[in-house]
Amino acid sequence: MKLRKNEVHGREKIEVPMTPMIDIVFQLLVFFIMTFKIVAMEGDFNINMPQAAQGAPSTSLLVPMKLKLRAGPNGALQSVALDNTSFSGSAREKFAQLQDAIVKRIGVEDGPNSTQEESEIEIDADYQLQYTYVIEAITAVTGRIDPKTGEVQKLIEKIKFAPGAGG
Repeated sequence: MKLRKNEVHGREKIEVPMTPMIDIVFQLLVFFIMTFKIVAMEGDFNINMPQAAQGAPSTSLLVPMKLKLRAGPNGALQSVALDNTSFSGSAREKFAQLQDAIVKRIGVEDGPNSTQEESEIEIDADYQLQYTYVIEAITAVTGRIDPKTGEVQKLIEKIKFAPGAGG
């Protein structure tokens, strides 16, 4: 019996071609690099949290608007009030009315020394309130989509929480 060169102790030696494997790895690498999309950072809010027992002094010359979020049973949103104005309807309608009230109050003009830049809001939320309603309130007061142009309009950037809020 004559042995072939590739046979070693009764087994055939199998060679794996590396060139096609390397080609496929590079094709996958190029595919993932080309399809990768970088998304904007989420949750980047300019929020001033209160210090221990007292709030930090405001640098704004305007009196901060007071937003009260009250909880009902099971932490559901019961009422939303901006200063002395209460809003009615479902939670979505309340936040839409809140946003409209802020737009009427500060306008949509931006730039240095604008009312929008100087405006500040203080959120007083009940401890039992579900956090999603606080996030929706922050979303409503920080900006909106312009109905005419479809672009994002910034509203209030300075947000702080009332001392003792949630207690």
